[in-house]
Amino acid sequence: MKAIRRFTVRPVLPDPLRPLSDLARNLRWSWHAETRDLFQSVDAEAWSAAGGDPVRLLGSVRPARLAELAGDRRFLRRLTAAADDLDDYLTGARWYQTQSDGLPAAVAYFSPEFGITAALPQYSGGLGILAGDHLKAASDLGVPLIGVGLLYRHGYFRQTLSRDGWQQEHYPVLDPNELPLTQLEEPDGTPAQVSLALPGGRALRARIWLAQVGRVPLLLLDSDVEENDLGERGVTDRLYGGGSEHRLLQEMLLGIGGVRAVRTYCRLTGHPVPEVFHTNEGHAGFLGLERIAELASQGLDFDSALEAVRGGTVFTTHTPVPAGIDRFDRELVGRHFGPDAELPGIDVQRILALGMETYPGGEPNLFNMAVMGLRLAQRANGVSLLHGQVSRGMFAGLWPGFDAEEVPITSVTNGVHAPTWVAPEVMRLGARQIGVQRAEDALSVGGSERWDSVADIADQEIWELRRTLREQLVAEVRERLRVSWRQRGAGNAELGWIDGVLDPDVLTIGFARRVPSYKRLTLMLRDRDRLMELLLHPDHPVQIVVAGKAHPADDGGKRLVQELVRFADDPRVRHRIVFLPDYGMAMAQKLYPGCDIWLNNPLRPLEACGTSGMKAALNGCLNLSVLDGWWDEWFQPDFGWAIPTADGAGTDVDRRDDIEAAALYDLLEQRIAPRFYERGRAGLPDRWITMVRQTLSLLGPKVLAGRMVREYVDRLYTPAARAHRALTPDTARDLARWKARVRGAWPGVSVDHVETTATTATAELGTTVGLRVRVDLGELSPDDVEVQAVSGRVDAEDRITDATIVPLKPAGAPDLEGRLLYEGPLSLDRTGPYGYTVRILPTHPLLASAAELGVLAVPSEEVVEGAGVLLR
Repeated sequence: MKAIRRFTVRPVLPDPLRPLSDLARNLRWSWHAETRDLFQSVDAEAWSAAGGDPVRLLGSVRPARLAELAGDRRFLRRLTAAADDLDDYLTGARWYQTQSDGLPAAVAYFSPEFGITAALPQYSGGLGILAGDHLKAASDLGVPLIGVGLLYRHGYFRQTLSRDGWQQEHYPVLDPNELPLTQLEEPDGTPAQVSLALPGGRALRARIWLAQVGRVPLLLLDSDVEENDLGERGVTDRLYGGGSEHRLLQEMLLGIGGVRAVRTYCRLTGHPVPEVFHTNEGHAGFLGLERIAELASQGLDFDSALEAVRGGTVFTTHTPVPAGIDRFDRELVGRHFGPDAELPGIDVQRILALGMETYPGGEPNLFNMAVMGLRLAQRANGVSLLHGQVSRGMFAGLWPGFDAEEVPITSVTNGVHAPTWVAPEVMRLGARQIGVQRAEDALSVGGSERWDSVADIADQEIWELRRTLREQLVAEVRERLRVSWRQRGAGNAELGWIDGVLDPDVLTIGFARRVPSYKRLTLMLRDRDRLMELLLHPDHPVQIVVAGKAHPADDGGKRLVQELVRFADDPRVRHRIVFLPDYGMAMAQKLYPGCDIWLNNPLRPLEACGTSGMKAALNGCLNLSVLDGWWDEWFQPDFGWAIPTADGAGTDVDRRDDIEAAALYDLLEQRIAPRFYERGRAGLPDRWITMVRQTLSLLGPKVLAGRMVREYVDRLYTPAARAHRALTPDTARDLARWKARVRGAWPGVSVDHVETTATTATAELGTTVGLRVRVDLGELSPDDVEVQAVSGRVDAEDRITDATIVPLKPAGAPDLEGRLLYEGPLSLDRTGPYGYTVRILPTHPLLASAAELGVLAVPSEEVVEGAGVLLR
């Protein structure tokens, strides 16, 4: 029979055990091994049944067991130590508190998904896991961050397989009362809420749930409240679900409602008000509009409020392709703003202009969330060096006239939260080597260039550790495979073969990620006979563990999953290759450590960063990857292999896949598998162990989320906080007026004459040439602009590469026509074809980049003809 109503019955803990509740409600347990061990000792069987979730555990432990623990002095000593350790972690000074003045009082970090722990399933893939790792690393470093997201009642889907290998989706209902969450309440005990106005006089209301991620509060907005109509209650039903309007409402709630939730939280708790707002991808971009509306309500005009908001906003883009960006019909967006809906005090046309693709190749009727994010943020970044380069090219249309390399989008390469992803066995080995505290600091705070202490670990220890981790993975795979086959309809009598799946002494390759086509799940199947030979090689066999989810609406991705599953079902190879459904954090934490090779073969350059290989590397797993994302940046032959790419413009997709798959097989056959099985004098694979050691010592410190968050603090958060403080209402007005004046006068700015002291088209290295430029600034003054010489090597089309930029100085008074002379030296510091040009840019102390206004003046063709532009 089915219940007509459901309650959550919470346990009443005996007084001596009350600290268990605090420990369970702070998600630090998800990355703190000692706290997890404490919960496991409460009831090992119930801990396993609860999936390692302390809240579920405490709801299932028998009262008699709780009474027994309340009188167990040894357990109570461990409980007191864990509670004291958490208190010290939450209140003590950490890295952030030891830095110089000028840091933000607080930072609000918005993301559509957060992967903190499997016990809080609010993530779909890399974006969410990265956001979760960002929060955890900020907590470890003491950065005063507030996370903001949505609470999805169905989370992301759970994945099973049909008998023929087709992906099935399931959406279990999540009860917030059974999750490690606390409802935010007003002083009178009523639930704290935010509300958005909808067209037709309706409202979208949402409660605020709090997940405590160490020191960092994570606010999650939930629209499934009784005050909403049925349609509004479903706004936060599924992550990345629903149609266009559904997604728009989710993103309005995340951005606009999220700012209101932050204000509510700070009012109720006294938390410092954020000076910096960081939007993790474009989904939260509407947060800038809400902050403009706040300032407008205080009497600031739109343009001045825009400048004030931009100064304190950081935007991170995660996609290398336009198709990965949310775009909405402009009429749909327009209907949800203005007098009859949300933000009635702001002109709808001003809102729409922020997201319009007003550049060559853009769609004028679409509202682009990333474009709005870039226009509302003074600082922006990609998530690896290569992705920064790709992003500058992709969004160059927003800064017309500037070369792609000057587009003001920098990069901060992603990192991963080592305490979450490093296996306990690896942590213990590090602690034995350098001590527990030093090991924890090395993994969470980072800061060193190398982990030299890895060199002192004996080869035998490294190899035994790797085999132990592989053995654990084999056991995990067999258990999960048995569950999967039962879900597919198989009976126990059919599944005896699973006991022989995988071998703890065979080279193990892992491949697990989302399944969009560009990640090429099935590239390994390109030549099935050759793959079978690799799997079944008599001397150098390999085994492969694959996992991944296709988006529910992506039938192409589902077909790739089915193709892989059908190959893995073949009785000839099913002991050597497996597909595990329902890839998530719990599986990943077993998978990364147990693999010897982490495979990644996307179409370059479509992987923005790709952090799964980083997590594998921290456990001593070697990477085998296309040079894309982070691997393009940090690859060295000392600790992995690069799959050659066939990404020439003339290579069609099928041909490219054939070439790159062949390169993958070659590497496995000729270099990787032989090295794994090669044995030295002591019977150990010496060269393989050397690569594992190099991976840990050289890659380990680079891939840390602690390193990433410190970069955000130094390079983006702190400059944004300074800009926020500088842009008072008066200075914001002044800056807005200055920009309007410069834009209005810019058509009258020109370079009228350029000459050098060079008399021939050749010159010797080290020569300094005098440069004289006459400019017309129209209605602007020399204080409004900078005149620059740009020089460097030139290519066959006279484009300057690797440019050197030198400001020129005004020389003398204006001539009779009001033109000004600028002069400066031009140092010829490189041999070969060399060229220069000059340009005029706006300049102001409050600009973060010379390209910020998107205007510049360069010599006309007539001026160029007489300028001797090239020196050869």
